[in-house]
Amino acid sequence: MADSAHLPRRGLMFILSSPSGAGKTTIARKLLEQVPGIGMSVSVTTRPMRPGEVAGKDYIFTDQAEFDRMVEDGEFLEWARVFGNCYGTPKAQIKAGLKEGRDFLFDIDWQGTQQLYQRAETDVVRVFLLPPSLAELEHRLSSRGTDSAEVVAGRMARAKDEISHWDGYDYVVVNDNIEDCFTKVRTILEAERMKRARQTGLVDFVRHLMV
Repeated sequence: MADSAHLPRRGLMFILSSPSGAGKTTIARKLLEQVPGIGMSVSVTTRPMRPGEVAGKDYIFTDQAEFDRMVEDGEFLEWARVFGNCYGTPKAQIKAGLKEGRDFLFDIDWQGTQQLYQRAETDVVRVFLLPPSLAELEHRLSSRGTDSAEVVAGRMARAKDEISHWDGYDYVVVNDNIEDCFTKVRTILEAERMKRARQTGLVDFVRHLMV
């Protein structure tokens, strides 16, 4: 019999979305570094491998013909074309991991979130990060020093569009302090892991208690 601290459970798909500059990448990195049992979902992509990337770890690299075949055969939970390249979440890999109790972190936009939720509603947890203000968001984007004013303006326009979809998420967290935001996001993950429906070992555990 399993003890209560090690009951079998079903994994979950933990989605983090935010406009560029709202802290999604930082929060995702902290989750991967500090929370056991969650790993990044590895997408299939048609874009070329960049220096320093590792096939199978950063992305599963493939060509357009193979990607199109996978779409046709229904092998993706969600997929999208972004700036001329295709990205998709492989269904078999995720389904096997969830059954084993592994959690997957997704860094996707609201459209990908909708697709995932439509296909795997009960396994999906949707979290959206908001900046404390648009002025602060613009300051964060500008202070990077890597983008021109035109690029920053384009990111701000996209940010407003992304923010308009905030109500399509289960949780919304304002990121006015990175540590406070991380604590809230981690608390959401831990609570979702404890949901009764995900604790597949509970029935047998309780049955033994009642004997």
